[in-house]
Amino acid sequence: MHSPILGTRQLQWRDEDDCAAFARALAVRPEIRNAFIELRGALGAGKTTFVRHLLRALGATGRIKSPTYAVMEPYELPSLQAWHFDFYRFDDPREWEDAGLRDIFAGPGLKLAEWPEQVGDLLPAPDLRMELLVGDRDERHVTLTALTPAGAALLP
Repeated sequence: MHSPILGTRQLQWRDEDDCAAFARALAVRPEIRNAFIELRGALGAGKTTFVRHLLRALGATGRIKSPTYAVMEPYELPSLQAWHFDFYRFDDPREWEDAGLRDIFAGPGLKLAEWPEQVGDLLPAPDLRMELLVGDRDERHVTLTALTPAGAALLP
């Protein structure tokens, strides 16, 4: 079953500063505290860069690394708990179950997941889906799709 689409927006980030500005704007919205955001796009599209900017805007200090090998990186932020997931290396959606991630997704906090398609239908519906495409001049074309009321509240 497909989740209903409650809204979409098209953005263009000319450079990383535009990405950072969007992350800062998103960070001040109350709905971000318990959001699940899917990040889709090819390797190098800017998914991890966006996550770094968002976590910084939410108060993360220290190194923010990609969870490509660890699958998950937790962050205890000043006003919320956040998790950054990267499912790129999953060969079978059951690896998500085996990793015991269901409880994290069922609980409070911000969840940011790269390569969610590797988990199949086991993930809950995201509040917001972000699809990043690299343009001809290295700009990013970003499609935001809200699939829940919280996701709709996150749309610019």
